[in-house]
Amino acid sequence: MSEEVVDLVIIGAGPAGMAAACEAQLLGLDTVVLDEQANIGGQIYRNIENVPTDRLDVLGGDYADGRCLAQAFRKCGARYVGEAAVWNVTLDGVVDYIANGKTRTITGKHILLVSGAMERPFPIDGWTLPGVMGAGAGQILLKGSGALPAAPVVLAGCGPLLYLLAWQYLRAGVTIKALIDTTNLSAYLRAARYLLGALKGWRELAKGIKLLTALRRHGVPVYAGCSNLSIDGEGRVESVSFKHRGGTVAVPTKLALLHQGVVPNTQLTLSLGVEHEWNAGQLCWQPVTDPWGRLGKSSVYVAGDCKAIVGAQASAVQGRLAALAIGNELGAVTDIACRAAPLFRQLERFTHIRPFIDTLYRPLDENRIPKSDTTLICRCEEVTAGQIRHFVELGCLGPNQTKAFGRCGMGPCQGRFCGLTVTEIIAEARRVGPAEVGYYRIRPPIKPVMLGDFVP
Repeated sequence: MSEEVVDLVIIGAGPAGMAAACEAQLLGLDTVVLDEQANIGGQIYRNIENVPTDRLDVLGGDYADGRCLAQAFRKCGARYVGEAAVWNVTLDGVVDYIANGKTRTITGKHILLVSGAMERPFPIDGWTLPGVMGAGAGQILLKGSGALPAAPVVLAGCGPLLYLLAWQYLRAGVTIKALIDTTNLSAYLRAARYLLGALKGWRELAKGIKLLTALRRHGVPVYAGCSNLSIDGEGRVESVSFKHRGGTVAVPTKLALLHQGVVPNTQLTLSLGVEHEWNAGQLCWQPVTDPWGRLGKSSVYVAGDCKAIVGAQASAVQGRLAALAIGNELGAVTDIACRAAPLFRQLERFTHIRPFIDTLYRPLDENRIPKSDTTLICRCEEVTAGQIRHFVELGCLGPNQTKAFGRCGMGPCQGRFCGLTVTEIIAEARRVGPAEVGYYRIRPPIKPVMLGDFVP
């Protein structure tokens, strides 16, 4: 087992991680970047260094912008370790990870966690049938290998990614049978109060209009304000059913991609036992940090979408700010206020539109807290919504207790797919807020570890 000590260990090579590494190297910090993927880029810039030109054109300018950051990262001098599965992090800087089939340990004087986001669960009837995927998974396949649906596809849910993927699919020649949008009129009315901030982020609004225009130009049927979604089929998806304008519609399909936004990937920060709070605007848990991303008084910092959903550009800025703060702690920065001021202004500019987006694309309660008792919630252990409500009747107060009542959250995903849903189901059943219910207690190993990994 090898062990070394460096100034900074960055966990994640997405926008925040790459930008932080560039800033840290400018400050002269000895920096190591660990990432589970073989290539840099994270999810948003997945495969950015190797994507062919024709696919780059399909994915669009926002994705292509990642090439500049990737090139800067490669030139900055930070050491990158790919295919490194981090399974344990401590508040005093110890990081355990697996690379090349062996467990290794590295200690950082400071740690920066930039583990990004993951798709929010979409627990509706039929969501576990073969032929149903997350839209984010569909985009990962497109970025990573150019894999495209062979048959017409139905996209359902809400959020910018749903429209972005539709646009990318159209550019790649995929037939979109329907786009089913659950955003209703009341969401637009609630979001109107944040319109001024959204106008400050007019570039993002313009991109959204561009996507909508492309869908109309291609004649894609768009059903707006839909509710009561369900996936129907015997053995696999056969259709997507929903209510629209007072009637019931069923769209036949062999492939349905669901999406209702992304949430912070908090597995690592939760495993540290640090304070987290319920973000009522984004309906998720997030770690409590200072403005620089520091967790309490520890040597661990957080940046990017694993802190709160802010997008690629803001994530990169947060990464740089965290690196500056760490450099200041290590005595490598003497003028931190001067250096940080323009970065904080950039961060404000990039996040102007967030309240508008978060309000407009707030997932419907029925798509987060299923009313049907038969809806599967914990896919690993096959626990239904009705079973979780029954646990509450028996005295279950929070997600951690559901493990004892019915193994909920004890499968290979360690609660990633069901955690938020379990919290909200229990909160509704108990008639309290999610903050009072809490979340699973996350313990290492964060990723599966084999005994053979520990053999010298």
